[in-house]
Amino acid sequence: MKTNFRGKAHKFGDDVDTDFIVPARYLVTTDPVELGKHCMEGQDPQFVGRVRAGDIMVAGKNFGCGSSREHAPWSIQGAGLSCVVAKSFARIFFRNSINIGLPILESPEASEKIQDGDDVEVDLTTGVIKNHTRGETYSSRPFPEFMRRIVESGGLMKYVRKKLALPGK
Repeated sequence: MKTNFRGKAHKFGDDVDTDFIVPARYLVTTDPVELGKHCMEGQDPQFVGRVRAGDIMVAGKNFGCGSSREHAPWSIQGAGLSCVVAKSFARIFFRNSINIGLPILESPEASEKIQDGDDVEVDLTTGVIKNHTRGETYSSRPFPEFMRRIVESGGLMKYVRKKLALPGK
């Protein structure tokens, strides 16, 4: 998996809960592509139609609050978003994201300054976030190596299979 991402920013506010990320009525599947068709539907029904592969979601504080379900980060991945940058994440959403291989970075400065539609680049290795539209650079604490390896493997289960040299999907 890549550790650098560049795409258009899609900006959301504070306290975006998992029901806004993917409405509960779609929790009948665990297929990220199917869930991705409904990503952010409750906040913006046209959202998925504007997302291009590799785009970056940017949000305020407490992103992913609410129920503890993997469906929310799966839907973000399934919609084609490469990563999420936010002021802060709900703890269980943070862990679920890492567990399924969705890169997320906390950066209060990036969260405040990046605007919807900005051209943004994220480097997971260094924690540097570049806003090419505004000519600004923000910092985030880079992923510790073990977390980066989990994300690069595509999630915790794939990481463990690789570490144990087990066959699997």
